[in-house]
Amino acid sequence: MGGGTAQAGAELMRLLGQILTDRGSKYAVSGVPVSSRAEIDAALKQLKRDKSYAKATHNTWAALLTEGGPIKGDDGEAGAGMVIIRMLEREDLADHLIVVTRWYGGKHLGGDRFRHVQTCVRAYLDAL
Repeated sequence: MGGGTAQAGAELMRLLGQILTDRGSKYAVSGVPVSSRAEIDAALKQLKRDKSYAKATHNTWAALLTEGGPIKGDDGEAGAGMVIIRMLEREDLADHLIVVTRWYGGKHLGGDRFRHVQTCVRAYLDAL
């Protein structure tokens, strides 16, 4: 779960690694420039080649595509993709995929999970 990069199409995916923990759940964030759904799918596939990300409970993602508008995947974390979309819209960051990964720690986090998604996305945006 450390930081680094993974190849995703022509671009390297930026992996910031673990950002925070809460009640046993661990969160990480990663992202890469994309311009199509095919590039998003390729990036997600590349990310999941790392066994720790493949075994994660949720890999929630979103992107604002210039051609196609907002697109998201909650991966079982209902509403989390929309949190990412809103932050991308506020930053006016188009054609960039952000993935927030959660490894469930055994305790429900309630609404805190959305704050944790925001914290991860903010850390990623600040690192750009």
